Amino acid sequence: MLLTYRALKRRSHTKKLRITTPNGIDESSYVRIGGIDQWISIRGEDLSNPVILEVHGGPGASNLVFTPRTRAWERHFTIVRWDMRGAGRTFAAGGPAGQGEMTLDRLYRDALEVTHHIRGRLGVSRLLLVANSFGTVTGLRLARNHPELYSAYVGTDQNILGGGRDTSSYEALLARLEKAGKKKELAKVSAMGPDRTAWSAHEWSEHAKIVVTTDPLTYDTLKTVVIRSLWFSPFHSLRGLRAYLKGMTFSEQLGPQAMSIDEYAEGTTFRLPFFLFQGDSDVLTPPEPAHRFYEEVTAPVKDFALIRDASHFASFRHPDQFLDLMLSKVRPVVTGEAVGR
Repeated sequence: MLLTYRALKRRSHTKKLRITTPNGIDESSYVRIGGIDQWISIRGEDLSNPVILEVHGGPGASNLVFTPRTRAWERHFTIVRWDMRGAGRTFAAGGPAGQGEMTLDRLYRDALEVTHHIRGRLGVSRLLLVANSFGTVTGLRLARNHPELYSAYVGTDQNILGGGRDTSSYEALLARLEKAGKKKELAKVSAMGPDRTAWSAHEWSEHAKIVVTTDPLTYDTLKTVVIRSLWFSPFHSLRGLRAYLKGMTFSEQLGPQAMSIDEYAEGTTFRLPFFLFQGDSDVLTPPEPAHRFYEEVTAPVKDFALIRDASHFASFRHPDQFLDLMLSKVRPVVTGEAVGR
């Protein structure tokens, strides 16, 4: 019965996702990036719209599963969803042995290759860079270093790494666990200590899991948005879902590599429009550090907004709110004209 319902939902999603407009695009394939085959999807109803390059989070958590939830975005933007090495269909194609170098520097170089590939494929000079969660680590570096390639930067579920100095979210987690009487989780987090630069990949992953599963709103989002999107994805067979989850576990090795990054030291000057849209109740990447960083940013245009009733995965829990922000704040800046819904 469960598999029958899954099949019906997947069929319904497939029908909903059809693009039939004359100037639309719906193509996906493996592209040779960084020496390995990486999966790239391009979808949109009008190729004259701004082109978004998404940099997904996780690490290893492809955004392809959220396509049915973000279908309305494709009326106003052409969306490029790229499964990074270690993620989604890229991981499924090559397995652990076929992912090559798993470093943040390699992901950064891959992202630049993908950028140039898309510019050539679609004949556009600049892409609108949209990064979420762990992808914002790479996203900020791309935005700082290559304003000539991107029309604007949009970060959501924005990570702000302070070289290990900011322990406020760690302390908030300890307080929340103590108040809730979750002694087992409290002991685990206490044993890790506040210095994230000293955490192993397992500790980094365990911390994220504890944050997600002990906050009611985040846990609800995980169940109703993330897991449902995975289960009903029209792009993934049951074998594909297993590969998706294995890719996330495989990619955990990237987590500790980011913990020593200091975003302030890397630079708060951006030579392109800069936007942060954060969940108002995010406990994994809280809005307060993101806003503090935003206050220090110098950019030609900048804006900060909260997505209401949202924890982590804010843009996918409330894709309508995120689209409103993109249309009211971002699209006019990158196109030079106001656009209605």
